[in-house]
Amino acid sequence: MIKGIGHVAYNVQDMEKALKFYCGVLGFEKAFTLCGEDGKPWIEYLKIMDGQFLELFYHQPNPADNTTYSHLCLTVDDIQEVAEHMRKNGVPLDVEPKQGRDTNWQCWVRDPDGNRIELMQMMPTSPQSKA
Repeated sequence: MIKGIGHVAYNVQDMEKALKFYCGVLGFEKAFTLCGEDGKPWIEYLKIMDGQFLELFYHQPNPADNTTYSHLCLTVDDIQEVAEHMRKNGVPLDVEPKQGRDTNWQCWVRDPDGNRIELMQMMPTSPQSKA
C-alpha cells in the first residue's frame, strides 16, 4: 500500500538562502519549479534521490509560532484503494482523491496530532517521474 516517502515540504522565508543550503551545502539537485495559477513560482522541487524530493514553498512561516513544516508525502500504488482504506479505518479525508497541478493523484489526511499527510500516486508523466 505505502511505497515510501515521496517528499517532505517546508515553507521558506528566503528561497535564495534555502537553495544555497539544500543544494550548495547538502548537495541536493534542483529538479523543477511548479508555478501557481498566477504564473509565479510556487514550489521548488529538490531531488534527494530517485523518487524522493524536498518541496520548498515560497510562503512565510506561521508568524504565531514560526512553523515552517508543511506536510509529509507518502507515495502509494493506488490512490483510490488507499482512500478507501483510510475511510474504512475511520480516518477522514481532508481532500478526496484528485489530480494535482503536477498530474499526480493525491488525497490528504491528518495524523492524530493534526499533522498534514499527502498520499500521492505518482504518474509516469509527472515532473517528479521525469526528474
